Amino acid sequence: MLTRRARFLTTALALVSAILAAPGAAVAVLPPYFVDHVAFAGLTQPTKVAFAADGRVFVAEKRGVIKVFDNLADTTATTFADLRTVVYDYEDLGLLGLALAPGFPGNPWVYVSYTHDAPIGGTAPVYRDTCPATDRCLTSGRVSRLRASGNGMIGTEQVLVTDWCQQSDTHSMGDVAFGPDGALYVAGGEGASGNQVDYGQLGTPTNPCGDPPSPVGGVMTPPTARGGALRAQSPRSGGPARLSGTLIRINPATGAALPDNPQAGSPDANTRRIIAYGLRNPFRFVFRPGTREIWLGDVGFRDWEEIDRLVPVASGAAPNYGWPCYEGTTRQPSYDAANLNLCETLYTAGPAATVAPFYTYRHALPVVPGDGCRTTSGAITGLAYLPATAGNYPARYKGGLFFTDLLRQCVWAIKPGSGGVPHPRYIQPLGSTIGLPVDLAVGPDCNLYYVSITTGSVRRYVYKTGGTGSCPP
Repeated sequence: MLTRRARFLTTALALVSAILAAPGAAVAVLPPYFVDHVAFAGLTQPTKVAFAADGRVFVAEKRGVIKVFDNLADTTATTFADLRTVVYDYEDLGLLGLALAPGFPGNPWVYVSYTHDAPIGGTAPVYRDTCPATDRCLTSGRVSRLRASGNGMIGTEQVLVTDWCQQSDTHSMGDVAFGPDGALYVAGGEGASGNQVDYGQLGTPTNPCGDPPSPVGGVMTPPTARGGALRAQSPRSGGPARLSGTLIRINPATGAALPDNPQAGSPDANTRRIIAYGLRNPFRFVFRPGTREIWLGDVGFRDWEEIDRLVPVASGAAPNYGWPCYEGTTRQPSYDAANLNLCETLYTAGPAATVAPFYTYRHALPVVPGDGCRTTSGAITGLAYLPATAGNYPARYKGGLFFTDLLRQCVWAIKPGSGGVPHPRYIQPLGSTIGLPVDLAVGPDCNLYYVSITTGSVRRYVYKTGGTGSCPP
C-alpha cells in the first residue's frame, strides 16, 4: 500500500515498480478516444521536460544529466550537460527544475534548479549521493544557467543563487520558470523533516542549519525555536530571511532581485527576492495564460494537498501561505500543539495574515467521487494549463488547469469559470498515469505530456488522431 511519507519520490519507487509489474497494471485508464503514448523513453529517472521553439525537447534527469531530443519524433537523446559531480541525487533530492530562456536558442541559456552536494558555501561533491542517516547530510539548493551551443553546453555553469539549507532528504528545490514579464521565478521547499514536527531540534548535530535562536548543535525548544519547517516563516521572524519555503523572482542574468519586486527596498538580499513564502514544498507552479497569476502545487504534510493562487503584489510584504502553522485551510494540529511563537503570533493576527489555498483535497478522500484513484495519501507534482482554443481535446478540457498527484497516479482538470479562472466546482478526472508522474506540460502539438520518473519516460495523452498543429507558447 502506498503511504504518505517524507520521501514522496523515491520511497514509492520500489512499491510502484511492483505494482507496474503486475499483469495488466501498466495500462493507463482514460476516457474514450484518449490514448497514453510513450513520447521519449530510455531515460534515467526523468524529472522535468521543456519544449524549445525550434522543436527540440530537453529533459532533466534526477541524477544531474540533461538530455535533448531533436524533435517530437526523435528516439535517440543527446547529452546536453552532465552535472552529476555537483548534483546531490539522494532520496527526493536531485536535479528537479529546468527551463529555457525566452527566445531560446537565440537567447542560448538553459536554467536549472537542483540540490547541491555540499552545504551553503561548500564545494561539491561532499556526500557523493549517499548519506549514513537521515538529517546528517547538510546540503543546499542552487539555481544556475548553462550556455547552449547546438545540442551541448559550452563554458562553465553560472551559479545565480545558492541558499535553501537542506537538513533532510526531501522538500528540496522545485520549479524554475520564466514569467510573461521575462523574470525568472524559482520555488524551493523548506528542507525540513517530511514526517515529524521539526522546529530545529532534529538532526545530528541538532539545528544543523543554524537557525535562530541557537547555533549549530544548540538546544532548540518551544516557544522560541525558529528552525526546521519554521524556515518557511523566516521573512517575518525578525532576522535574515531564508529562501526555504518561498517563491522568488530574480534577474535571469545575475540572480539579484528585480527592482520592481514588492520588497525591493529591503536591506536584506533574500527579502528583496521573495514574492511569496509560508510554503512547504511548492514542487511545481505554472502561470495562467494571459496573466501574471502564478498557480502553485504545494505538497502537503499529514492531511491536505493544496493548489495556491498568487496574484503578485506591487509593493508591501510578500503574501504568506501559512506553513507550517497552517495546513490546508486550518491550523496544522501538530505545530499548533507545539506552541511556537512564530505560529502563535500568526494565529493571533487572524485569517487576514495568511492567504488561504485556492483548492485543497484531503489525503483520505477522492479528488472526485468515483475517479478510481488511490486515496491513501497524496503528493501534488504537476500543473499545466491547456490552451482555450488550440488543439483537439474535447471542449470540456479547453482552458483547464490540469494537475497530477504522484502517489495517486492520476490527472485531473479544473475547468475555467468566470473570467477564465479555474473553478473548483468544475473538477473532472482525465485519467491515470503509467508510473509516478513528476511533471506536466503542454507540448507544441497541444497534447498534455507527463514525466514518469519510475518508467524512465516522457508520455503524452493523445485524443483520437493527435494534435492539430502548432500550439501557442
